[in-house]
Amino acid sequence: MDSTVTRPAVRSRTKPRERRADRWNVVLLDDDDHTYAYVVEMLGAIFGHDAATAFRMASEVDGTGRVIVFTGPRETAEFKQGRIHAYGPDPRIPRCAGAMSAVIERVG
Repeated sequence: MDSTVTRPAVRSRTKPRERRADRWNVVLLDDDDHTYAYVVEMLGAIFGHDAATAFRMASEVDGTGRVIVFTGPRETAEFKQGRIHAYGPDPRIPRCAGAMSAVIERVG
């Protein structure tokens, strides 16, 4: 009896070039119904931004109308956007009816 084992030929495959996952920005939009204190607090709670970074972002959104507060995978960006929308009104402003608004935009 022959003790050699015949194995099927193994094809050499080259891996297709790995595609970098799409990245998305969460863009906070300005309004007149939220204080800087609210924005700083919210950005710290949702994104973990320190007070200085959050204040810089609050200043940018106030001055330009928008600021990127997060960049990452779409699923995470959508989750963070939802947290902004669910954060609630600014208790410091009686007329404030709800949370701030944010959009997500594909990077590049």
